[in-house]
Amino acid sequence: MKKIRCLIVDDEPLALNLIEGYVEKTPFLELAGKCSSAYEALEKIAAEKIDLLFLDIQMPGLTGMELSRSLKNGPKVVFTTAFEEYALEGFKVDAIDYLLKPFNYEEFLKSANKAREWISVASGGSSETDPNALFVKSEYKLVKIDLKKVLYIEGLKDYAKIFLQDQTRPVMTLMSLKSLEEQLPSQQFMRIHRSFIVRLDRIDLIERNKVVIGQVGITIADAYKETFQAYLNKKSVK
Repeated sequence: MKKIRCLIVDDEPLALNLIEGYVEKTPFLELAGKCSSAYEALEKIAAEKIDLLFLDIQMPGLTGMELSRSLKNGPKVVFTTAFEEYALEGFKVDAIDYLLKPFNYEEFLKSANKAREWISVASGGSSETDPNALFVKSEYKLVKIDLKKVLYIEGLKDYAKIFLQDQTRPVMTLMSLKSLEEQLPSQQFMRIHRSFIVRLDRIDLIERNKVVIGQVGITIADAYKETFQAYLNKKSVK
């Protein structure tokens, strides 16, 4: 099993040493280094491959939150902080988890396992053992979504709603619709509107400029009509 290279970033020496000990006890983690400031961490991230940050939020100069926002396609983040009020903001910047100080090894290991699961599926959107699965963050947890049960996905301003067969309430996730679209298999799913992705084999009816899935009608926006029509041409009986 390939180890996850992680970097600890905290301006408190005691916290650095504590988390270092936790990393060394965890078989699937490899310590890439320790940094006492976000500026030092930026240099380390630029110089070598880092998969995961255990990142304090309140640090002098550049904060952990500011560092996280600056990382484009960079390491995944588990925030470590003494301040509970940062939890929601942490998840909005796509953090995997949020460890509230003081935390023990059991709590650390739960977060590390979340990170391992997330990193293992993030590149392709599915696990190696189950290509029909997608993991999404929902209510501070990673939830496994069976792609075969997805009906459609609605994107809103800060989150998305995943509607599933035989489930009355959608799964809410802070992931963007664009991020979900990139991870879904394109032969099964298509974006037909700025705010909607549909599972193609769940479409019951197509009428005029909309598709119907169950009792729900979804408009095919002009920007997506050509792509959708090309799909129909391949599937239609001549």
